[in-house]
Amino acid sequence: MKKLRYWQTDRKKGASYLDSFTERVINIIQHIPSGKVMTYGQIGQLAGSPRGARQVVRILHSSSKKHDLPWHRVINAKGEIGIKAEGAAEHQKAMLESEGITFTERNTIDLEAFRYHPDIF
Repeated sequence: MKKLRYWQTDRKKGASYLDSFTERVINIIQHIPSGKVMTYGQIGQLAGSPRGARQVVRILHSSSKKHDLPWHRVINAKGEIGIKAEGAAEHQKAMLESEGITFTERNTIDLEAFRYHPDIF
C-alpha cells in the first residue's frame, strides 16, 4: 500500500513545513484507490482540520476537474452519496458500482467494508 506524505523538509533552509490544507486534501483524494471510499470528514481530519468536512466539499467542487480527482470516491459519514443534484447522485452511484462497491438496501455504502485507511508517515 502506498504511503502518503503530508510534510516535507526544505533542506536548503533546514525547516519543516506543512503543505497547505488544500494541497493536502487534493493529495489524499488523488490516492483513494478504485473500489474504496473516504468521507469528507475523514479527509479533513487527515489533512489537518478535524472539522474541515465542508472545506473538503468546497475543494472537491472547485478542483475536481482541474486535478482530475476521483470525486466519486468521497461520500458522507453516513455512507451516503452527498450530492443532491438531479442525476449526479445516480452517476456517482454507477461509478462506484463499476469499481465493485455495493450499496445496502438503504442505499448506503458499508464503511467497514469499503472505507480507505491510508498509511501516513
